Amino acid sequence: MTFENSKHFNLLPSSKIEFSFGTFFFLEKIIISELNEGIHFDWGKIEQVISAIGEHYGDQFEVGFISNRINSYSIEPQLWIDFYKEYNFIAASAVVAYNKFNYKNATLEKHFSKTSIKRCQTLNEAIEWILSLKEFN
Repeated sequence: MTFENSKHFNLLPSSKIEFSFGTFFFLEKIIISELNEGIHFDWGKIEQVISAIGEHYGDQFEVGFISNRINSYSIEPQLWIDFYKEYNFIAASAVVAYNKFNYKNATLEKHFSKTSIKRCQTLNEAIEWILSLKEFN
């Protein structure tokens, strides 16, 4: 389920940013990504998203990140290591895995992440988990 089709879309104010490789939603405490089918999410694309995040949130902020994997795409798990060398604004992450392949990929990514990554079966589960974290209450 896309964020726009979820029950949370009308309840949680967000800004929608569309890139050629996917769509991102910036909420008060959450960033939700929905990448396009078949893309390879590399460091250049990450930098484009980081630029938009900086413009939206400013300098000092902390958010939860949700990867809503409605499409199949590729990412190099070690990019998490590179990301955390330069950036420190993600308190926790959730991956919404709609199939076994995405679930296995999320399991692999957990080994490379500096913060907690929760594997979820639904977008609602991911949003509710992020909002329940002590960092955001």
